[in-house]
Amino acid sequence: MFVKNMKLPALLDTYGALITKRQYDVLDLYYNEDLSLSEISEITGISRQGVRDSVKKGEGELVRFEEALGLVGKRDRAERLFREGEQIGDGEAKRIITELSEIYS
Repeated sequence: MFVKNMKLPALLDTYGALITKRQYDVLDLYYNEDLSLSEISEITGISRQGVRDSVKKGEGELVRFEEALGLVGKRDRAERLFREGEQIGDGEAKRIITELSEIYS
């Protein structure tokens, strides 16, 4: 049994279009629907080992995309900075942060 990486749903949302449909579907069921490998196997008609292999390969590809592009990390950093910026007392700065936040939401 392996432990689910809780950052993978964000990677799947960001880079899901770059992996195969089969990998996307399996990862979606595994992470977003929280189904077990056996349940996914029954739904897709893929062996449990095939599901596990698809999960591991898809996870690896998503992690490689993030290492190369860093979009999820940048988004997380931007969201953190927006939250910090909202605490600024200056009205104009707060307005700018709020407007930027709406663009990135």
